[in-house]
Amino acid sequence: MAMTVFLAFFILYVPFVSQAQNTNFIFDGFNQSERQLILGEASVFEPNGALRLTNSSQNVIGHAFYYQPIQMLDRTSHNSSNASSFSTSFVFAIKSPNSDSGGHGLAFTLSPSPEFPGAQAGHYFGIFNSTNDGNAWNHRSDHHVFAVEFDTVNGFDGGSDSRGNHVGININGMISNGSEPSSYYIRNDLNSVREEIWLQGPPTQAWIEYDGLTKIVNVTISVLGRQKPVAPLMSYPVDLTPIVKESMYIGFSASTGTGEQVSSHYILGWSFASNSVMAPPINIYILPVLPIETNSSAYNPSTIILISVFSSVAVLVSASGPFVVYKRRMQDESLEEWELDCPRRFRYGDLYRATKGFKDSERVGVGGFGVVYKGVLPTNGTELAVKKISRNSFQGLREFAAEIESLGRLRHKNLVNLQGWCKKKNDLLIVYEYIPNGSLDFLLFKRKNGLVLSWEQRFNILKGIAAGLLYLHEEWEQVVIHRDVKSSNVLIDADMNARLGDFGLARLYDHGALLQTTNVVGTIGYIAPEFAWTGKPSTRSDVFAYGVLLLEVATGRRPIDSSTFILVDWVMECRQLGQILDVVDPQLESHYPVEEMELVLRLGLLCSHSRAEDRPTMRQITQILNGDDNLLEAINSGSMDSRSMTSRYIEAVPSEMTGATHRSSSFAISTTSIDAGR
Repeated sequence: MAMTVFLAFFILYVPFVSQAQNTNFIFDGFNQSERQLILGEASVFEPNGALRLTNSSQNVIGHAFYYQPIQMLDRTSHNSSNASSFSTSFVFAIKSPNSDSGGHGLAFTLSPSPEFPGAQAGHYFGIFNSTNDGNAWNHRSDHHVFAVEFDTVNGFDGGSDSRGNHVGININGMISNGSEPSSYYIRNDLNSVREEIWLQGPPTQAWIEYDGLTKIVNVTISVLGRQKPVAPLMSYPVDLTPIVKESMYIGFSASTGTGEQVSSHYILGWSFASNSVMAPPINIYILPVLPIETNSSAYNPSTIILISVFSSVAVLVSASGPFVVYKRRMQDESLEEWELDCPRRFRYGDLYRATKGFKDSERVGVGGFGVVYKGVLPTNGTELAVKKISRNSFQGLREFAAEIESLGRLRHKNLVNLQGWCKKKNDLLIVYEYIPNGSLDFLLFKRKNGLVLSWEQRFNILKGIAAGLLYLHEEWEQVVIHRDVKSSNVLIDADMNARLGDFGLARLYDHGALLQTTNVVGTIGYIAPEFAWTGKPSTRSDVFAYGVLLLEVATGRRPIDSSTFILVDWVMECRQLGQILDVVDPQLESHYPVEEMELVLRLGLLCSHSRAEDRPTMRQITQILNGDDNLLEAINSGSMDSRSMTSRYIEAVPSEMTGATHRSSSFAISTTSIDAGR
């Protein structure tokens, strides 16, 4: 346990009920959240909404708690109970006025009370004192403490960790039962390494999850803006049942020490869920910006006078600020009134700085209507993909913005998250999360450094895309038809998981609504025959494209390689000849399970069937990929003669669709595939 620490505490207390109830909440910043918080010396930093537990004064304590207690024991019978599962995620920052020191830390806390009478500052974090620290089985109501600490300097009551900067799990005291250096796992397709995080620096995101069945606590941290690592930093076996009580207050505590062992402690975002429910994801793109820290004790009188002068000037500037902002918006961005109601709108200046002025060196791809740049937000270091689309007219942009707002709410581990957009004059900027490993098309056909995707990776990618499409078709609040499922729109993240992207052609419908005719859009080779003929998209037209993708991944061949080669026809012909394994990608060198490969090929043909009604749903597809072979046999009626199906479909496609991708003129500002996976 370290002397200066960021400490995430879970102090858990419980009264008697028959079964634990779910509690879920999320704060993407804390403006106007005071009624949902019990603040003890802590405050919401104005005007940006950061929750500041302490400033950098000496020997101060700050507490902030959720206003309602959380039920944490699940009574399984009259005489027995079990600690409930819970999950929390939060973004924290520790800022010191001194570059080489600071302290002591802040804590995420579940406690029987939002108050800690007699608690001391320093390394007791405003929760313990010298007499009650380490009383592991003390049954007083202000104890029963489970803690996860994040150290930044020296250890407490131990000299082995002279540097600090580690993560520890504590039970009812300040000495860690287990600890690891503060770091996170970097996953790639070859190996997994750990990279250290200096906690007293840029904001850090933490995830703490307790499984009430397995009795294991998982602790994971990462630099803000990166994905949650697949592997936790720590997995610690502990039964919290004898530690927790029945209803707990959850919140944060922090304290500072003496001398230079002082820091300001901030919480920028926080989510929580109980009873085996995952904590809601924090939208890191709208979190408060970390305030700039200064060390007032280091200023001499002349400096203080200058600060006073500049502060006076700042007051005058801020008084005129609204006029300046309004004038700049009118001159630079020509905002219409409706645009101000779109909360996912980025500031152009932020994106300009993030991409280094849209510098050519930051260009990572070129799509049908614009160029894609990698960007890094200067405020928090978050990596973004920014697509810059130029247009001469923005007629219909309001409707498109509404579509952006709807699609921006999509959140699934197998989808590329749309983060927002920005308009300036004739430029439209669409912002996505940055996906580092490029597109599936790139990995299949351009093979960086000669790397060949293994069958295990390919099969996992296919299952991920299926899960993403199932979410779009059946599990979200509306039906989302993607309309452009293809390998170049499947991006591969750092853990080699699939992320379906590019929703520029997507259409949203209410569940059960009648689908309307639209212009025929999509990519040659993936467009379902009935869509080409009728112009009515459906979930089954997405299934058709997914079927072609199944065959593409298994064979390593594009849907249409020439005027004479059509992938679906070729695979069907080989199947009819009893030689279906002849189509398998030779780059795999026979390193694949034969049954699994045959299943994918048969399913690919079934999904790309010429009759839409004969194709399975995405729910059936996910069940089949997860091992329900009987379902595949039941769906497959034997009428699998798709021979020349794709050829007939191509003849039916309008002649103007000569490019690889055709976009509806009414949706020309939509995005296309992000080449190189960005």
